Amino acid sequence: MAGTALNADYLVIGSGIVGLAVAWHLRERGRVVVVDKEPTAAFHQTGRNSGVVHSGIYYQPGSLKARMCTDGRHLLESFASDRGIALRRSGKLILATDESEEAGLDDLTQRGEQNGLIGLRRLSATEVSRMEPAVKPGEALLVPETGLINYREVAAALAHDIREAGGELIYGFDVSSIDSTSRPTVTSSDGRVVVSDAAVNCGGLQSDRLARMAGATPDIRIVPFRGIYYRLAVPTLVDLPIYPVPDLRFPFLGVHVTPTVEGEIEVGPNAVLATGREAYRLTDVDWGDMLEIARYAGFRRLARKYWRVGAAEIRRTLSRRSFASAARRLVPAIEDSWLIPAGSGIRAQALDGEGQLIDDFVIDRTGTFLHVLNAPSPAATACLAIGAYVADQV
Repeated sequence: MAGTALNADYLVIGSGIVGLAVAWHLRERGRVVVVDKEPTAAFHQTGRNSGVVHSGIYYQPGSLKARMCTDGRHLLESFASDRGIALRRSGKLILATDESEEAGLDDLTQRGEQNGLIGLRRLSATEVSRMEPAVKPGEALLVPETGLINYREVAAALAHDIREAGGELIYGFDVSSIDSTSRPTVTSSDGRVVVSDAAVNCGGLQSDRLARMAGATPDIRIVPFRGIYYRLAVPTLVDLPIYPVPDLRFPFLGVHVTPTVEGEIEVGPNAVLATGREAYRLTDVDWGDMLEIARYAGFRRLARKYWRVGAAEIRRTLSRRSFASAARRLVPAIEDSWLIPAGSGIRAQALDGEGQLIDDFVIDRTGTFLHVLNAPSPAATACLAIGAYVADQV
């Protein structure tokens, strides 16, 4: 195909679950082409998360995250039911591990009610022990709307529908240049060209770079945070996801204990600065990425403010004992030896020049090119709502 331009009504860069959801909504409005530098869909964030269908309890009322998580959860449940994809409405417990965290449960209850959640229930330590005997006794918030799913299956179903409607998914397409002056045109490193009437950048970990390539000047940078997972050798320890009360200064939820829809239990993830945007192993280092991060004033401000938090996350990354200790704050029975390495994921987290972690979805425009610049968790839960919003903007 090198040297010959492929024409499309709509072009989507990125075949993660958000990119596929955008293309899925556009598929009946015209010919859609999705390009991705990887060999398969859902290669990065979509295929490396904990499979939780989020309720929307954590997010600032009125934010895009709050609105789209709630709407997206309903759309996802309907989509899964129609496609025969297993989705278990498990509910979850947010546990106060000591008295100092109990006020956080009050704040979350208020926020959840503002976000339209129904059935939130505060549990006493006795009720927690009765519901989940292995969990540390303490006050907790029961969130019935939380669920479990395999997002790779959702991505595969979206891709199937796009192809069925005449769309095309092109893998191994590493975008090397973008011309957005008239009809958006993208060229791959091996010379392939796609020309479209409108385009959407859903590049995830590379989204800010793609936006700059298209002529946009976003005042944020993607900073990669690696989260490692362990699988528990004892798969029947808990029936519900068990989460700590989060520190709402950060868009991370802390190490949690989560059953999967396949019947296993995962512990994690933590959140530590990754040594590259796609550095999934501790031995992977992308010096270009690291130099870019170090030069960014926003990161230096963040590091100066929260270096102690970062040091604790590094300890958990390097020490299974430290990781197990974090899990034991929720489930005391967990032993170090029960933790079996289960891979890692990298969160594409936007950071602004003042050192603030952006805690909402960010969607920007350059002419006929739309850029999804910050779509971390709960983007998988919200994917169909994000897709509908972006398709309407396009």
